[in-house]
Amino acid sequence: MTLLLAGDIGGTKTILNLVEATTQKSRAGAVLKTLYESRYISADFPDLVPMVQKFLAEAASQLGDVPFPQKACFAIAGPVVGGTSKLTNLSWSLEVHRLSEALEIPHISLINDFEAVGYGVLGLEPSDLRTLQTGQPRPDAPIAVIGAGTGLGEGFIIHQGGEYRVYGSEGGHADFAPRTPLEFQLLRYLIERHGLERVSTERVVSGQGIVSIYQFLRDRNICEETPEIAAAIQTWRQEIGSSEKTIDPGAVIGKAALEKRDPLSEQTLQMFVELYGAEAGNLALKLLPYGGMYVAGGIAPKILPLLTDGRFLSAFGSKGRMSPLLELVPLHIVLNPKVGLIGAALRATRL
Repeated sequence: MTLLLAGDIGGTKTILNLVEATTQKSRAGAVLKTLYESRYISADFPDLVPMVQKFLAEAASQLGDVPFPQKACFAIAGPVVGGTSKLTNLSWSLEVHRLSEALEIPHISLINDFEAVGYGVLGLEPSDLRTLQTGQPRPDAPIAVIGAGTGLGEGFIIHQGGEYRVYGSEGGHADFAPRTPLEFQLLRYLIERHGLERVSTERVVSGQGIVSIYQFLRDRNICEETPEIAAAIQTWRQEIGSSEKTIDPGAVIGKAALEKRDPLSEQTLQMFVELYGAEAGNLALKLLPYGGMYVAGGIAPKILPLLTDGRFLSAFGSKGRMSPLLELVPLHIVLNPKVGLIGAALRATRL
């Protein structure tokens, strides 16, 4: 057994987890047992070091005499280059060697938060998933991960050298490929509205994408806008560039769509789900992930009824003469919000 420290570090909150890991011959490579977990407001600390020191002191107080962790992995909401990271929405600059010395933990790794999700899907239980298509799983085939949230993450996992290895990508920034007359209109709308030369898929398949689709349908007079949603959008526009944000317009639109109380929001989410499914299908065509495709990210669990009504799966598999290939891909929605934390712990076991 090995004692590990795992962390999921975001600009708003950070979750730290003290984990006991036991090596096991499985896809995950280890069984994890949480000993102590705590959540902190990231901005309350000038750096990760004092936060971890506080966490370890609290853990010792609760658990008594426990061994000090020898390995740690932190999932970062931002790019990680050469063992260093500057968080996108937090004034922290992290570096592996400094953290190792300050915390007296010999082995530390920093990984991007979506890479952590990739490791995390290896350790999920069946209850953590909602399967949209069972497909025909192949144990040694590639695994694909896609996740819409603030942006659009895409990655893949391959079986190599007796273990699974996770690779990130910038696939979310590939060109948006419209399929229908309405989607072509959306592309033109975004180019003209924002003065763009090209539109990435992330601009339509993300939280911001929900807002963009809503504005497009509203401005094309597809449906009449309700005062409630109009007020939310107006507040959001006024808060752009401010550190004090009180509203998430994508979440407001999604909630109204789920509750079926705003036709414009409902049409927005229908279009979003189709675009999301189509992009998942594009990724599947490139990788043929017969080891499974996992739809993660913060949005999916919140709109689960809209992802499971057949629209997402139809768009996923609608690839012309290649459609039969995608019928073989196991397709799952990730429900566990701590998949990144699980991934950080599993990555730590390999240090």
